[in-house]
Amino acid sequence: MAHLESDFLKVSNEKGVGWIRLHRPEVLNALNRQMVADLVGLLESFDRDENIRAILLTGGPKAFAAGADIGEMAQATSVEMLHLDPFADWDRIRHISKPIVAAVSGYALGGGCELAMACDLILASESAKFGQPEINIGVMPGAGGTQRLTRAVGKARAMEMVLTGKPITAQEALQAGLVNRVIPVEKLEEEAMKLAEELASKPPVALRLAKQAVLKAAEVGLEEGLDYEQKLFYFLFSTEDQKEGMQAFSEKRRPLFRGR
Repeated sequence: MAHLESDFLKVSNEKGVGWIRLHRPEVLNALNRQMVADLVGLLESFDRDENIRAILLTGGPKAFAAGADIGEMAQATSVEMLHLDPFADWDRIRHISKPIVAAVSGYALGGGCELAMACDLILASESAKFGQPEINIGVMPGAGGTQRLTRAVGKARAMEMVLTGKPITAQEALQAGLVNRVIPVEKLEEEAMKLAEELASKPPVALRLAKQAVLKAAEVGLEEGLDYEQKLFYFLFSTEDQKEGMQAFSEKRRPLFRGR
């Protein structure tokens, strides 16, 4: 399946993993509207490709993404921003069904932090810094920074980060529950690829529904969440992969999942 080409993204596909690198190194991968549109289009293309079962998103050694492209919006009015609706593309990321692993090195600030949080798993290098510094330029986070950050690290830490604009280190992010692991810089992409390949080896339908169920937990109460989880669990018994997985377990062999 052919995938979108972009001046701002580098792309590859191997071992069931769709790999994307943000590539505007001259501005530390600042996220302009075209770059975000290209990224979302590519994520959706990967989501439709049956040969891709997991997605890996990374940046450069100095920056995952150092924020939004301020020059695009500095002189805009509120009405212009309303008509531009710059977050419409961001909202589409929520509907990507396949798991997305973010490999973050260097700066993940503003929109960069929000993009990492829109992914499902975050591996951070020891050099990573996460922050929402929008307050320092007269605005606030608008692509999920107040909502996902609070759910990830709790009200106290999120309030401090958003109101002061001060970033936290990779180790602080790990302790706060924002990232899954902290890895030496030189090992980050290798370890992130291993994780993405592991996800790609799982049964695709179960993987998709399990992701949906975990995300639902942040949106609904316990009773509704349990009901949603149980319905998805029962549904999986209509898949070939469930039969294959349980049969392989009984026969003490490795399962062959086909996504059906």
